[in-house]
Amino acid sequence: MNTENKPAPLAIMGGKPRFAEPLHVGRPNVGDKHRILERIEGLIERRWFTNDGPQVREFEQKICEITGVKHCVTMCNATVALEIAIRALDFRGEVIIPSYTFVATAHALQWQEITPVFADIDASTLNLDPGCLERLITPRTTGIIGVHLWGRPCNIKDVEAIAKRHSLKVMYDAAHAFGCSDGGRMIGNFGECEVLSFHATKFINSFEGGAIVTNNDELANKVRLMRNFGFAGFDRVIYLGTNGKMPEVCAAMGLVSLESMDDIVGINLRNYEEYRSQLRGVAGLTLMDYTSTDKRNYHYVVVQVDPSVSALNRDELVEMLHAENVLARKYFWPGCHRMQPYRALFPNAHLLLPNTELRAAQLMVLPTGQCVSKDDIKTICDIIGAALAQANVVKHFLSLRKT
Repeated sequence: MNTENKPAPLAIMGGKPRFAEPLHVGRPNVGDKHRILERIEGLIERRWFTNDGPQVREFEQKICEITGVKHCVTMCNATVALEIAIRALDFRGEVIIPSYTFVATAHALQWQEITPVFADIDASTLNLDPGCLERLITPRTTGIIGVHLWGRPCNIKDVEAIAKRHSLKVMYDAAHAFGCSDGGRMIGNFGECEVLSFHATKFINSFEGGAIVTNNDELANKVRLMRNFGFAGFDRVIYLGTNGKMPEVCAAMGLVSLESMDDIVGINLRNYEEYRSQLRGVAGLTLMDYTSTDKRNYHYVVVQVDPSVSALNRDELVEMLHAENVLARKYFWPGCHRMQPYRALFPNAHLLLPNTELRAAQLMVLPTGQCVSKDDIKTICDIIGAALAQANVVKHFLSLRKT
């Protein structure tokens, strides 16, 4: 936080942080430890650690059952899954993505010498703006990658209608959206394919991992070959590939995580509701809404800070929370277009991304998950309230001095 070498702010109460140990965003959820160890012991006894082992296949089957998708092809991580999906779909030239996403979405294209073209977001949904998307299509455009940010699906209907009009392929970065649905249909069933993440920070994790899910038989066969060097049986390589396989130990963790899925979603919902209760009526702060009849995983508690109303802006609040050992995050600040190499490649991109610029400067994510209790949330919200009250007093004092 202290990029200018200035002293860290003192915690609000007497200079001693309210939390003795840091409270992180994305601290891993853990299923039944004994079940994890049982599965790990089993894979050690079998001496089958990788190369499409039985636990990987079981994990893939469970993902298919949950999503209702025909094929799940697990990968070592979601970034490799993105790269393989992009190559399998034969994307070239330019591919349109939102700038307001994790930088891996852009890197997976740039790594393969495909130009990511950054689209703006809708200021209310925080997802890809279909109107902006259509204006960016050129003769070099070969595809669109939609992102289901915070587990809230992007405007799938409009995105796919635009793609159909322009004969473009669509895939989705669904790293945030496992276990979610849109219009009663589970995420995983849209576009040519969708990419899931089971990174340690996700609500269901496999230590590290990802997957491509699709209903396209040909595409599924293709990505299975690509994740294993193009091998089709012993000593028979029939396709260009790489090493994208998920190890058995990761699948073991993923399977045990799935056994606790309903409990984890319940904890996330409980925490979200507690934040909503505690922050209700705080001037300048708006908690991102999950109101929907569709399924949500409630994994992200996102707060928008309006600096025209709030006594502190987003950066000041994050800095104060960090001083109290509450490690809130500024996801996905400052937007991919302002990160390298994209900032150098597209120095004027910000002119086309007003909503991305606006929201990237206003949003912060607060800790949740198994490691966060209702009492923790009350303390976090008390810190926010005290910081804002303190700032209001200072501003009032300064205004009196001016008069």
